Amino acid sequence: MSRNNSNSEWTQKDGTLSDNTALKEFGLTEDDIIDAINAGKSQFREGSIYGSPYLRLLRSEVEKLGEEKLGRDILLKKKAKTELKSINKELTKLKLQIQELEHRKMSLDLLTKS
Repeated sequence: MSRNNSNSEWTQKDGTLSDNTALKEFGLTEDDIIDAINAGKSQFREGSIYGSPYLRLLRSEVEKLGEEKLGRDILLKKKAKTELKSINKELTKLKLQIQELEHRKMSLDLLTKS
């Protein structure tokens, strides 16, 4: 991977993820990530949020690592499950927003009719 491509990946939306997200999304262990870093298969940058340190990893490299460990089919199922969870969360949020708007609309209808 060229240096320019790698640098743009670090700044690209959804181009990176934390080590904790990699563990959850791709079924990896901390040892898998550390071994990949030590073997030169994965790059990382150190980060900190509220004083807690974490590793920032390139999503593309983590996906390759997950595919090596789990196999392509299982990885695709895990990614689909993660995406489905995100979609369901968003749908729940939107349904609540619709309910709030319907309630507000009914209140305004009552005000305008009196």
